[in-house]
Amino acid sequence: MFCTNCRRQIAEYSNFCYFCGTRQAEVAPPRYVVPGPRRLTRSSTDSRIAGVCGGLAEYMEVDSGVVRIVYALLTIATGFFFGILAYVVAWLVLPLAPAPFVMVSPQPSAGPGPTPSA
Repeated sequence: MFCTNCRRQIAEYSNFCYFCGTRQAEVAPPRYVVPGPRRLTRSSTDSRIAGVCGGLAEYMEVDSGVVRIVYALLTIATGFFFGILAYVVAWLVLPLAPAPFVMVSPQPSAGPGPTPSA
């Protein structure tokens, strides 16, 4: 990767050029797409109680807040029993989604910092 300002070569993961300090354009990390059909799972990252509404929102590709509000309204409208029972059944039946893969880029060590003066 080359700096857009000074044209020097810098590391691929750099956000700033360490020669001139220019901010670099953000490069989207590679997405690893698992082939095959999508599965309805409980969310491992967007969960309040068990991740059922978060998983449903991820599956439908909508905001989880909207799903939670609609689910709460449907639960109240049906007299609480059906909504709570459906949530507990989904909690027991749906598998937990695997944790997302996070690519951590190594940070160059800055060395010892400035020495404190007395």
